[in-house]
Amino acid sequence: MTTGAPTTPYTDRPRRSRLRRYLPLGLAGWLVLEIWLLTLVAGAAGGMTVFLLLVAGVVAGSVVIKRAGRRAFQNLNEALQQGGSPKRGEGNGLTMLGGLLLIIPGMISDLLGLLLLLPPVQKAVSRLAENTFEKRLRAAAPGSLGDAFQQARMHRPDGKVVQGEVIREDRADRPGPDERRPPLTR
Repeated sequence: MTTGAPTTPYTDRPRRSRLRRYLPLGLAGWLVLEIWLLTLVAGAAGGMTVFLLLVAGVVAGSVVIKRAGRRAFQNLNEALQQGGSPKRGEGNGLTMLGGLLLIIPGMISDLLGLLLLLPPVQKAVSRLAENTFEKRLRAAAPGSLGDAFQQARMHRPDGKVVQGEVIREDRADRPGPDERRPPLTR
């Protein structure tokens, strides 16, 4: 017979976020809609047309991703040679996302991928994503991001806070670092 703390059969689990709750349903609905649209196009234009559209999407998406990656690498090289950091907001990430959406088979993903290749849409999506990220970051912690990392380092996994300081004692009776080992070269 084991003794210990009594456990309850019901634990207080945190509620799932909206994203975790509705994302699988949204993905399933998107997949069904993509298949339905492909069958509609195949019925109207033929199966070979759908196949050629899907192959063209893969080829176009690959070219877009390759060009955006090359441009991002070029910008990084130029910035490092000049001793600075790469410029923000050049849209390479959203261009790559557009290329990825072109590669994914389906009409809706191709349309979204083509929309993400347009500069005004990229600017709007980038601005929206940056504002959303900043708003969530401000709402999550009242301090700065550095404060959050500092707090994460100070707390142990069990939740206890470890306070303390390092005191270094340099005593004359202890051998120095050069006296402990023989030198590597003579």
